[in-house]
Amino acid sequence: MSFDPQDGVGKAKIRIDKWLWQARFVKSRSLAAALATGGHVRVNGTKIAKASHNVAPGDVLTFPQASRIRVVRIVAAGVRRGPAPEAQGLYEDLDPGPSEKGQENVAPIERIEGNARPTKRDRRKLDLDRRRALE
Repeated sequence: MSFDPQDGVGKAKIRIDKWLWQARFVKSRSLAAALATGGHVRVNGTKIAKASHNVAPGDVLTFPQASRIRVVRIVAAGVRRGPAPEAQGLYEDLDPGPSEKGQENVAPIERIEGNARPTKRDRRKLDLDRRRALE
């Protein structure tokens, strides 16, 4: 029996929660399972409700991450949760960058040389910038 890449028989399948964890979209597998069971993940446009849903290379995933919606195509099923460059090889990002969406990067507050202490308004803006950097 020869292997034909066109048929679905030879495709490696993996659980959605395990793949999200291996591709480093979430910090733990339990968070990935919660994301899937919460109905926040779509596979090829269909909502899934189980963390045990199998995905294969070629499937398109849509899910929220921080303050944006991610759209990725699975390129390979992972074997392990390796380093970041290995994890980035598991998917192809179909989501346009922030500059293409019209989102502008908010410039940090400008400091005046003689103004050593920030005002209350400046501190609020600094706090917002720090929160955005964590997302």
